[in-house]
Amino acid sequence: MFCRNCGTANPDSGQFCSKCGQPLSSAAARTTPGPTPVPGGSFATPPVVGDTPTSGKAIASLVCGIFTFFFPASIAAIILGHISLSEIRNSAGRIGGRGIAITGLVLGYLGLVIIPAMIVAAIAIPNLLRARFAANEASAVGSLRSVNTAAIVYATRFENGFPSSLDVLVEGTAGDATCNHAALLDASFGSVRKNGYIFAYTPQYPDGATAPVISPKAAAKGCTAGGASGYTVTADPMQRGTTGRRSFYTDQSGVIRFSGNGESATAHSPPLYQR
Repeated sequence: MFCRNCGTANPDSGQFCSKCGQPLSSAAARTTPGPTPVPGGSFATPPVVGDTPTSGKAIASLVCGIFTFFFPASIAAIILGHISLSEIRNSAGRIGGRGIAITGLVLGYLGLVIIPAMIVAAIAIPNLLRARFAANEASAVGSLRSVNTAAIVYATRFENGFPSSLDVLVEGTAGDATCNHAALLDASFGSVRKNGYIFAYTPQYPDGATAPVISPKAAAKGCTAGGASGYTVTADPMQRGTTGRRSFYTDQSGVIRFSGNGESATAHSPPLYQR
């Protein structure tokens, strides 16, 4: 039997421990086995029996990580995650939940990265859209002003009224300009789409005529087609609310008008400025 005091093995018939001299209880030895002796006189620590409890801080870290879209929750998930991992590591297996704590940590750090990015995006995107609207609208207004200037130069130079189309103002070369190819606008005006806006040029003729009679002065300057007595130009966003908000209108008067109510601008819209 084993001595309860020092753990020394003694004969079953012995009454006293051969090492420390303490009385031996044979009845207790028969019914209650002692701890397993190990070399050096020490005893083995009994293993942990049953389910290991999960760290409450690890669970709290996971819950905060799930609600990481709230900025304070992300910070709490990170703090609780680190504390729970430290406690689990120092518990020698008495506390579990390491995977839960790591999940909470990951969600918390993701929140620290994503939430500031979302805040920056929420501030920057509207500003970028406003800047884009302003740039596209300024370009549209500048294009209308260029058309007005080119139309007046055309009417003065060739004495053929106003151009019958934008192509008349665009085509040709500056050194060899003619009435039909005046080269008064750059090539970018050859397309009806420009910087997020769609342009439409409409010539106007008196009394419903398709075109006026070419005057002798215009014919002498090489004109083979009559000009117009007036014109209108409209500029509408390709995608309203995306490439621009306002629509613009101008005519031979040189006044540029705008509409900001989602409809195309007309001659009755308020003026943007007087040329």
